[in-house]
Amino acid sequence: MTYARTEPTDQEPDIRARPPLVREFLLVAGLFLAYKFGRQAANGHVEEAFRNAGNVWDLERILHLPGEGAVQGLLLHSQPLIHAANTYYAAVHFPATALFLVWLYWRRPRHYVRSRRVLAALTGAALVLHLLFPLAPPRMLPAAGLVDTGQVYGPTVYGQTPATDTMANQFAAMPSLHVGWAVMVAVGLIVATRSRWRWLWLLHPALTLLVVVGTANHYWLDAVVVGAMLAVALAVFRLPLSARAVPARQPRPDLWGSVEGAPVPAYAGGGAPGAFASAVPAGSAAPGAYVSAGPPPSFGAVGGSAEPAHRADAGSRAPARSGAVR
Repeated sequence: MTYARTEPTDQEPDIRARPPLVREFLLVAGLFLAYKFGRQAANGHVEEAFRNAGNVWDLERILHLPGEGAVQGLLLHSQPLIHAANTYYAAVHFPATALFLVWLYWRRPRHYVRSRRVLAALTGAALVLHLLFPLAPPRMLPAAGLVDTGQVYGPTVYGQTPATDTMANQFAAMPSLHVGWAVMVAVGLIVATRSRWRWLWLLHPALTLLVVVGTANHYWLDAVVVGAMLAVALAVFRLPLSARAVPARQPRPDLWGSVEGAPVPAYAGGGAPGAFASAVPAGSAAPGAYVSAGPPPSFGAVGGSAEPAHRADAGSRAPARSGAVR
C-alpha cells in the first residue's frame, strides 16, 4: 500500500544543494558590477534614444495601449502618494531582489541556484538590448507631456543632466528590469513557499508596474518586453517543482504484505500445517520446548487418541441426528 502526501510539509533545507557562500557572493557581486559598468558604457546615443522613444510612443498608440499619463494622473492627486511611488522606485528594487536571493540561499538552496541563473540570464540579455536599442524614458519625451516626478517631488536616483549622468544610464528604458526582477521575485517565492497566502507576492510586480509607469520612468512596452524575456529564461532554466508537491511515500519493504512478493509468515494465513515449526532453525528452541512437525493434539481428545475432540464429537452425534430425522 502506498500513502500519497498532498498536504504541505515543512522540510529542512537541503544543505548539500547549497553552493559555497564566498563563491556565490563573488559571483553575484561580479554580475552586478558587470551590469553596472555595461550600462555606463552604453551612455550617450542621445539622438538615437529620443528617436526610438518616439517610435515606441507611436507603436503604443497604434496598439491602443493605455496612456502612461492616466496612471501618473492618479498619483499626482496626492503629493504623499507620488512621493511614496518615487521612494518605492528608488529604494525597493535592489534590496527586495537581494533579500530574495539571500532567503532562497538559506532556506531553499535548490530554488536559489535556478533563480540566480534566471536573473543572471535576464539581466545579461537586458544589457545587450540596452546597448542595441537605447531608449529615452517617457519623462524625457516632449510628446508624452509627462512630469519627471523624481526631479519635481523626489527622491530620485538620476542626475538632472541625463547625457552626463555617471551613476546610471538614463537611456536604458527597455526592457524594465524593475518589472522583470519583481516578477521573478514573486514567481520564485510562490514556487518555493507553501503558505496559502503566497500568491500575495504578485502584488510586488503589480505595484512595481504601476510605479514605473506612473513616475514616467518606463513605457508599457518596456514591461511587455521584459515579461517575454523572463518567460524565455524560465523555460531554459526551469525552477524546481512547487514546495507543496511532496512525492508519495514508498511502501516499506519490512512490512509484511506491503510489497508484492515479500515473504509472508505461514501463520499469517495460507501456510500449510507445520510450516511455522519447520521454519524454526534447528537448535534454536529452548530445552524442553514443544516443537512438532504436525498440529498439536487437542485437549478434547478421547482415550488418548490424537484425533481432535470436535471431530470425535461430530462422529458420535451423526447417528442421533439421522435418527431424529427418521
